[in-house]
Amino acid sequence: MALTALGLALGGCVSGEDGSAGPGGGIGTLPMNSTSDTSDGPVTGDDGGGADPGASTSEGTTGDSGDDGDETMGLKWDLPPFPDVGGGGNSCQTDPNADEDGDGFSVVDGDCNDCDANVNPGAIEVQITEPDEMGMIPEPADEDCDGSIDNVALPCDAGLALDDNDPYSAAAAIGLCKDSAGAGDWGIVSAAYARANGAPLTQPLQHGLMSQFGNNLPTLEGDSVLVMSSGRARIPGQPSACGAFTCTMSGVGTAPTNFPQDVPACPGVNTIYDDVALEVTLRAPTNATGYSFSFDFYSFEYPEWVCTNYNDQFIALVDPPPPGSINGNISFDAMTNPVSVNIAFFEVCPGCPLGTAELSGTGFDTWDDAGATSWLTTTAPVDPGQLVTIRFAIWDTGDPQWDSTAIIDNFQWIADGGTVTVGTTPEG
Repeated sequence: MALTALGLALGGCVSGEDGSAGPGGGIGTLPMNSTSDTSDGPVTGDDGGGADPGASTSEGTTGDSGDDGDETMGLKWDLPPFPDVGGGGNSCQTDPNADEDGDGFSVVDGDCNDCDANVNPGAIEVQITEPDEMGMIPEPADEDCDGSIDNVALPCDAGLALDDNDPYSAAAAIGLCKDSAGAGDWGIVSAAYARANGAPLTQPLQHGLMSQFGNNLPTLEGDSVLVMSSGRARIPGQPSACGAFTCTMSGVGTAPTNFPQDVPACPGVNTIYDDVALEVTLRAPTNATGYSFSFDFYSFEYPEWVCTNYNDQFIALVDPPPPGSINGNISFDAMTNPVSVNIAFFEVCPGCPLGTAELSGTGFDTWDDAGATSWLTTTAPVDPGQLVTIRFAIWDTGDPQWDSTAIIDNFQWIADGGTVTVGTTPEG
């Protein structure tokens, strides 16, 4: 009976120069025509010519030779800890003071798996519930080295008041909870309400925090959403609601460089009014490759002012600009239309694919005719540990009439190891 040797490199962070498994890893074959050893431990492979004096019954499995001495074959399994579990004992961890995996942390710095650059105190905990391409759900890991596995942070936006003027509360409403403690620690570095060009904002009625927008647009995560408007960020029944399609607010503004963004085949204009923004500076987790957020754009400009000089815009302006952005803006459709009544996803309106249910109770159903996009999700890439500033801004274009509103929620870091590109698509 012929036997073909098996060679699988299953464990450890390094291997021999010849491609064989390093110490403590791999599958060894038991010799043919051998009798099982039932005295002190398993029989090892024949490469060394004899039994391993240090072997124990917990480290290997013998084949059953039977009492008649027939030919048998067995396998010895000798597997080190998996490198993505955050455990110690990995063969690449030779110097506790060295950063073996190049993630900025050594074992002395708290790196609980210096063989895996996605595991360290600067990482975000990742809970994977979907099967991979092999149909397997990866083993849970302690990515952030806090001693607990899959302890993903909970939302932090319960009980926020409509008129809360703290920009950190706005950050919480969109899903940003953790403050950065400094270099090497991910989270919020700063947050501020502003105008579209970053100047201070003096009109608090242009933003608000709500448990839902109208009757049929609940939150996507947590208990609150951020609402920003070129009019008043209030709906019918709330204090200081506009009650009309126009409420002039902060007046003429200064657009960011290269904005308003041109709409292909539509006339453009450079003046903006009643602009409002939330600007956040964030430090990305060391295992993040991107981020996403969701938004919904409502406008009284529909249908009379489609493709005119007066098309209000919502942008997400990023510094440094990621590849694929348009002058730093990462929210636009596949035809490069900015978020306005001209975007391809403007589908909540009379006779539109998504109907009018999401207009109910928002004022966009009663103060004048209007429309909306429904929830859209924007993604963008980020480098691990990178500082990035995102300015979510909305404004009236061309004149201060026919207001528009943006609802923002569900900011998430993407840390699944995949490649992230700039893009905007319907939620779900």
